[in-house]
Amino acid sequence: QVQLVESGGGLVQAGGSLRLSCAASGRIFSINSMTWYRQAPGKQRELVASITSGGSTNYADSVKGRFTISRDNAKNTVYLQMNSLKPEDTAVYYCRAIVNSVLVWGQGTQVTISS
Repeated sequence: QVQLVESGGGLVQAGGSLRLSCAASGRIFSINSMTWYRQAPGKQRELVASITSGGSTNYADSVKGRFTISRDNAKNTVYLQMNSLKPEDTAVYYCRAIVNSVLVWGQGTQVTISS
């Protein structure tokens, strides 16, 4: 069974940085796109950033220039470097990936930005 496990969340002050990781484990033959989503209290889940297996990236307008998504295919891991964090970035961050042609979600990691 394939699993995605996120880590790296926490509490930081506005202007600070965090690096999230999402590692896929299990019997893995292929991983296509890997995506970070977030969901703030009372809001819908929204796409933050995505990266294809070839390294092409896409970002939500709200994080462009502040967040960077990357992946290490040898480690089956995707990262989200978050800089210049704002209180409005507070949310549960979820990793999603297409693994062995199946959509898989992680359990989420809490990111809290204090003003």
